Amino acid sequence: MKPFSDPVDQKVIESQAVLQDYKDSSFSKGHLNPSSHQSTKEDREATFTLTNIVPQRDGSNCGPWCKLENEVLERFKAFCKGPMYVITGVMPYKSETHWINNRVSVPEYMWSAYCCPSYGSYLPEDMRSFFPTYAAVGRNDPISGEEIVPVNAKAKPSVRGYDVRKMPLETLEGFLAERLKASVSLFDGNCKK
Repeated sequence: MKPFSDPVDQKVIESQAVLQDYKDSSFSKGHLNPSSHQSTKEDREATFTLTNIVPQRDGSNCGPWCKLENEVLERFKAFCKGPMYVITGVMPYKSETHWINNRVSVPEYMWSAYCCPSYGSYLPEDMRSFFPTYAAVGRNDPISGEEIVPVNAKAKPSVRGYDVRKMPLETLEGFLAERLKASVSLFDGNCKK
């Protein structure tokens, strides 16, 4: 991975987000592929490219969304036998677009789904519904409607409105299909062996 030249080449600025876009924007750089899910230092560093980044509010990125990423990693370590496949993406706003500096699109929601095709038969009762697939949607805007992810009014103020709703894969695919106006199937064969 090579850093951009200084100043950044105009062709790069015209084709993708650059660090300057985030300066004074009130958005953090949220990972699609979390650095914490990588096993080597080199792999963790590679996740910091701006092509792996989306504008995310701190209340989400450092709060409930971070907690979700950690839970997924712990499930993988504890129960998957072999690989776990994780897909993370964003949902745009339903009726209007939101931008940073008219350059970087801001999502209304983050979503993530995983597939663990081979997992231990020793799953505790409270973990059985999470395998072989599971998904979640997280709020990236505290004033969004609550039709997809309700707000926990009892959450501490710094994370209120950035709730994450965990759900079966099929529920997420339904929300994505409705929002994107397209058929959505995230894992081939619904992650069955």
